[in-house]
Amino acid sequence: MKTFKILNQPTCCDPSTGCCTPESRLPIAIIGAGPVGLAAAAQLISRHQSFLLFEKGKEIGANIRTWGHVTLFSPWQYNIDSTAKELLQKTNWQVPKGEDIPTGNELIDLYLKPLAELEAMKSSIYTNHQVIAITRQNNDKMKSKDRNQQTFVLYVEEDGETKTFEARAVIDATGTWGNPNPAQGNGVWLPAEKALQQRIDYHIPDVEANPSLYANQKIAVIGGGHSAINSLLNLAKLKENNLATDITWILRKENVEMAYGGEQNDELAARGALGTRIRQLVKEGKITVVTPFIISSLKGTKKISLIGKHHGEDRVLEGFDRLIVNTGSRPDFTMNRELRLNIDATTESVPALAPLIDPNEHSCGTVEAHGEAVLRQTEQGFYIVGAKSYGRAPTFLMATGYEQVRSIAAFLAGDVESAKRVELSLPETGVCNSGAGGCC
Repeated sequence: MKTFKILNQPTCCDPSTGCCTPESRLPIAIIGAGPVGLAAAAQLISRHQSFLLFEKGKEIGANIRTWGHVTLFSPWQYNIDSTAKELLQKTNWQVPKGEDIPTGNELIDLYLKPLAELEAMKSSIYTNHQVIAITRQNNDKMKSKDRNQQTFVLYVEEDGETKTFEARAVIDATGTWGNPNPAQGNGVWLPAEKALQQRIDYHIPDVEANPSLYANQKIAVIGGGHSAINSLLNLAKLKENNLATDITWILRKENVEMAYGGEQNDELAARGALGTRIRQLVKEGKITVVTPFIISSLKGTKKISLIGKHHGEDRVLEGFDRLIVNTGSRPDFTMNRELRLNIDATTESVPALAPLIDPNEHSCGTVEAHGEAVLRQTEQGFYIVGAKSYGRAPTFLMATGYEQVRSIAAFLAGDVESAKRVELSLPETGVCNSGAGGCC
């Protein structure tokens, strides 16, 4: 096993003591090279703080690439971190038009990749490096003595080899994409569903690129959020030239109108338009709606059947060739198990955010911009940011994540006053759900 340590950081400060120690000269570890993770790196660069950025995929933004064909809701002006933009403008980077709305692929190719290629950035990015565990040096979760004085140790796998890295702080920006919820209404994964996974999509599939899987097939889309609506719209477009394509939309909501969102009242026009378009398709009978339907199990060989409750009565929906399960995602805390975390019991979010995003308490989750103080964990120096900070709630906006990491970077650099300030004003959207992966 190899151990890596980077010393001689140009500037260092321990905010709790105001002094420079050997531990505070260590880099800050960032996990996840998506928009928020790269924004954290940009913020640290601007404050002369060294960092290591780990990405388990083979390229930066690897999770986004899986839904790269999907158009975001928000225009470029909300998708680019201001500090990252300042760094990029010192190069020959072409600034995208602020009012244009990018696809996931464009977000990577026109913004994230140029950012990752900056001289101050690229040498500190480790792709194909999966963090499998984080702990304190010489301490497990139970040990309290001198805990906050011990460095973090990250265990990282690359091509079957395990390496260790030391860090003075850790920012977990891994998100929730790639860790989907099951089709079952109670959230439990059962063997029957796992056995059918070759015929189930848990993302927004690129229907246009893979028409043979969907054309003239009977497809069920499960879920009531905007990811499900995107999947339905893609199928409806395919149906225009493949009339035998049969589309069923299965929701747990009391009525389908609850899924249409703010429509014309949504200040993110592209998001509001989704609800308007899907309402029309349902009205025209091009999409069959079954709601409320609570799935209890799946079965099938040649065809898939969904067993569940419809208005409290037993019902079986039969004959599906393929399922698209867009029931949201959940955070994965496996690598965090040796850290002392404070996680809300219901939403699995950072606790201070839970009262604002819990769907049991609110019909909409408008969360004010927030920073380091709200995101602090029991484990001093460890932060969960981005979509993962919202747990299972699907209401995250990238701009919120950018403010999170700006504040954290300021705090870790010793600028406590800047960390306390809120430097972001979000539009009133009028609806809860966001787009693919809850990130746009």
